[in-house]
Amino acid sequence: MMWWLVLRRILIGLLLVWIVSVLVFVATQILPGDAAEIRLGRTATEETLAALRKQMGLDRPAVVQYGMWMSRLLSGDLGMSLAGGSSVASLISARIGNTLFMAGIVTVISVPLSIALGLLAAMHSGGWIERVITSCTLGLIALPDFLIAVLLILVLAVGAGLVPAVAYIGPEDTLLERLHALALPILTLVVVVSAQMIRMVRAGILNVLSSPYIEMAILKGVPRRRIILRHALLNAVGPTLNVIALNLAYLVSGVVVVETIFAYPGIAKLMIDAVQTRDMALVQACAMIFCSTYVLLMLAADIAAIVSNPRIRHPK
Repeated sequence: MMWWLVLRRILIGLLLVWIVSVLVFVATQILPGDAAEIRLGRTATEETLAALRKQMGLDRPAVVQYGMWMSRLLSGDLGMSLAGGSSVASLISARIGNTLFMAGIVTVISVPLSIALGLLAAMHSGGWIERVITSCTLGLIALPDFLIAVLLILVLAVGAGLVPAVAYIGPEDTLLERLHALALPILTLVVVVSAQMIRMVRAGILNVLSSPYIEMAILKGVPRRRIILRHALLNAVGPTLNVIALNLAYLVSGVVVVETIFAYPGIAKLMIDAVQTRDMALVQACAMIFCSTYVLLMLAADIAAIVSNPRIRHPK
């Protein structure tokens, strides 16, 4: 039963990736303008535009273009950039390391912090500690990520001058220099991701605490700290992993806003620049990377929930 459930989740994930590929292709097709117009400018004649579109393959039917794109994608060929002439793979490989570095730092900070604060709020349920944590997380959830980024720039970069407002890193920068340059985008993503994660971790643990076996342990006089750490936390692993995966998947969309605001040379900023130049091959590749990452994270969360929860593996 467990392996069938895992296989079904994988098949659903593959179906979602295919649906996303169709949506990404359709979205890029309905954008006004194309790479030929951007490259030749407004002074181009219809004859030169038609010749360049034929050279780029933009004159072919949309179905044919999608089929050619998918065949290249399945073979590992991301194609050539329509705007610059370089390979899409080389452009992405030059930027994806920066995005993964920032996302990794955010994950290392936000996950332990969220679990710790969620546990702290659950252990002091009804007390002032829980009220402070809940109020702060609610306020941060209500703020959009771009507003948090702007406020941090005004306070820490412009007002205090502690960190740079633009996240520029050089190839020879040390780890500390990189962290100093990325302080604001990392802090923005940590605040946004952790706020929702703390609330969900707290809610998951409190939900387990309402179970009959927990109530029996309370009646037997087992200390609340021991109940949470040794019993409730272990049984809340499945829901907690789902919450962590869901909020880490937010990095897929949140990093687009953050990299744009702080001019960080990551893959999200590369996609935004490609949209402006109508480089559809590059836009499609970046969008597929983001969407596939989101689907894979959710798939991993579903599989973790199946493995960790006997009630899902063996339904009555």
